[in-house]
Amino acid sequence: MVHLTKLFKRKKGFTLAELLLAVAVVGILVAIAFPSYSKYVERMKITTAVNDIIDIGVRIERFRTANNGGLPDSLAQLQGVPAMDPWDNPYQYLSFEGLQGKGKMRKDKNLVPVNTDFDLYSMGEDGRSVAPFTAKQSRDDVVRANDGGFVGLAADY
Repeated sequence: MVHLTKLFKRKKGFTLAELLLAVAVVGILVAIAFPSYSKYVERMKITTAVNDIIDIGVRIERFRTANNGGLPDSLAQLQGVPAMDPWDNPYQYLSFEGLQGKGKMRKDKNLVPVNTDFDLYSMGEDGRSVAPFTAKQSRDDVVRANDGGFVGLAADY
């Protein structure tokens, strides 16, 4: 009769096949989880940018109230606003006061300006942007439109 201790002594480690199987299972789990995690992180960055733009818009309105309807020349005139978006690009602001023409204003698919007072936006993940929302470089921008009635991805406007 074989003693149980002899059976346990013969097997001291994992076989190569068992190790390869374990590595394959971990690899499959990582391959499934990583894209989901990346999408989650990107959604959180967009949400952060939306909240920042709403907060900056409120601070600009407070500035306007305190300064007889005048808008700040730049975001540097406002206290406590984040200077950088979640992708480490500066938030973009354009006051329409004294602006000649509509060339720099953000525009919808019909090339009509989306705001009447000021533009405020993040250039998104790629850090590039042009005035029309429909342009490829602008699709990932987080924008303020309809004078603050819409804040979100330019692609969703």
